[in-house]
Amino acid sequence: MIKAAECGETSWELSVKVDQKDGREPEEIKLRVKGDLHVGGLMLKLVEKIKVPQDWSDHALWWDKRQCWLLKTHWTLDKYGIQADADLFYTPQHKPLLLQLPNMKTIKIAVSFSSVVFKTVTEICRMLNIRRSEELSLLKRPDDQCKKKKKKDMSSSQDDIWDIDLLSGGPGGTGPMYSKTMTATYDPENGMPLSSTSLWFGENPLADCQPNLPPAELAKMFQPLSLVDKAINNAGWLDSSRSLMEQCIQENDKLLLRFKYNVFFDLNPKYDAVRITQLYEQARWAILLEEIDCTEEEMLMFASLQYHICKLTMSSEPLDHPNEPEIDEVEAALSNLEVTLEGGHADRILEDITDIPQLADSLRLFRPKRLTLRAYKEYWFVFKDTTISYYKNKEAASGEPIEQFHLRGCEVVPDVNVTDKKFGIKLLLPVADGMNEVYIRCDNETQYAKWKAACILASKGKTMAYSSYKTEVKNIQSFLKMKSLAPPPGQEAPDLDAMEMNAECFVSPRYAKKFKTKQLTTRILEAHHNVAQLSLMEAKMRFIHAWQSLPEFGIKYYIVRFKGCKKDEILGISYNRLIRIDMSTGLPVTTWRFANMKQWNVNWEIRQVTIEFDQNVSIAFCCLSCDCKVVHEFIGGYIFLSTRAKDQNETLDEELFHKLTAGQEHHNL
Repeated sequence: MIKAAECGETSWELSVKVDQKDGREPEEIKLRVKGDLHVGGLMLKLVEKIKVPQDWSDHALWWDKRQCWLLKTHWTLDKYGIQADADLFYTPQHKPLLLQLPNMKTIKIAVSFSSVVFKTVTEICRMLNIRRSEELSLLKRPDDQCKKKKKKDMSSSQDDIWDIDLLSGGPGGTGPMYSKTMTATYDPENGMPLSSTSLWFGENPLADCQPNLPPAELAKMFQPLSLVDKAINNAGWLDSSRSLMEQCIQENDKLLLRFKYNVFFDLNPKYDAVRITQLYEQARWAILLEEIDCTEEEMLMFASLQYHICKLTMSSEPLDHPNEPEIDEVEAALSNLEVTLEGGHADRILEDITDIPQLADSLRLFRPKRLTLRAYKEYWFVFKDTTISYYKNKEAASGEPIEQFHLRGCEVVPDVNVTDKKFGIKLLLPVADGMNEVYIRCDNETQYAKWKAACILASKGKTMAYSSYKTEVKNIQSFLKMKSLAPPPGQEAPDLDAMEMNAECFVSPRYAKKFKTKQLTTRILEAHHNVAQLSLMEAKMRFIHAWQSLPEFGIKYYIVRFKGCKKDEILGISYNRLIRIDMSTGLPVTTWRFANMKQWNVNWEIRQVTIEFDQNVSIAFCCLSCDCKVVHEFIGGYIFLSTRAKDQNETLDEELFHKLTAGQEHHNL
């Protein structure tokens, strides 16, 4: 029997369980400690008593009851509040995790379970050679007991686990290929940096596109998603300010690595081979599984791009056109720097600020009303600054307009079918009690591109004087050209036997059922003529840009209850706005832009988010499909990343990013 004089009156016995490497049950170690013993001293005593010669540097103490790590080794047991009944585990901080990449392939990778998720994702991206890790996060799929069997079957073909050693330079090899300084490999003969991405970073299987699944396998994965289903899926985003263990993630659990915020800064084909490929894969699966809506015309355009990318990936030809002249790397870099410094800023105003361009055209207008057919009426339209005015005819333009539309804060939705020569723009104009719909119909592609580009800039509070207007027009024209499914004049009928792949692999199962195989093959090959000259990297970038052009792009849905309302509604959060959506109809009711936001607060006791906008507009809501922290983090992350992209700020202010996303109670903008 130990006497009090021998061990000290204030000492007590503490039990600590130690994880075993060979998978055995944790061994329980009992230590006699005092409250003034610091955590580092406790771990030292523990290792001395275990008497097993191994590297314990990655081990730390985990308090299961409080769900927290004891990482502040200088803190005493009293300061942490640890008493004799504490259930402590001495366990490695890095544990294996099954990680499904955007290309649907799963890797087994050791990650930190003690760092906050933001840091863990940074560590993962460094190993996988993905820049801008702040744009990604980890997603946990919700458990669905009714579909567990189906989900198990559908994932069987995808769960071939890749060996992480292959991605990091071989077993016990050189570690990650990613370098924070982006050090190039130089040619020993002339001292110039080698231009090939594979030579900059070494071969990386993550930079290669995966072959499309057979139609039968794709059909098993396909599940039509309602807005409520999408809201439930989006509830699984992990809290970036807490660790994996704190969020009940266990060793060998499966998580999804996904691009979270849909704001992609500085996509550079030279440095971002893996990032662009994984971004393309995430976009491709979003199209194939209809996680984002697109028209039949757009689906066929995406199918033609996928076919082109698969064709180039499987061929042994070089990625870029062999006829392209070689460009001196240093001159190209200096030229790029010059453009960036002098004229490359997206929001740079033209020199003559007094000469703001205007648009004036004869267009058709339709304002929907109940129980009326859609009838367009022709008027004379004038676009000036951020306002559209329309008149009875051109001669009346010198007088008062019939009506004016102020486009700042509006939604611009394409209403286009290139095959049918339909070029429409749907404007959702914010008003006090919701949104007013206005449809404008243009006569041709050129007119549509000019007016839509002007509307997009005006919705952001910018005029056509900004240099980005011309770029926006070109992007819209390029997008329309890709959507043109008719073959060029004089083009011979496509050879159906030339497509070695199954055409049904490139469209969602719903569209595959709509067409016969020969008909679908013909339409994809006809659309392929518009993209056949693209290089592999250009095709991926075009696919990503086309994905970004879809009306639903980047919107995350959540089920909420607005203050003062008795029914549940859907809240859509995009990179630049919040959208209030009627759950029964799926139609937007009101839109609030982040540009008009003054501040937002979270009442953590009642889990209510309050947001204040300009003109004394205030909203408050509680989140029903997830914790309000998830919504709070999305708002903060979108605002930060959108502002950084606008300011062309190369460096990431991690402190500000965490301040906006980590649960601060009050944020002023």
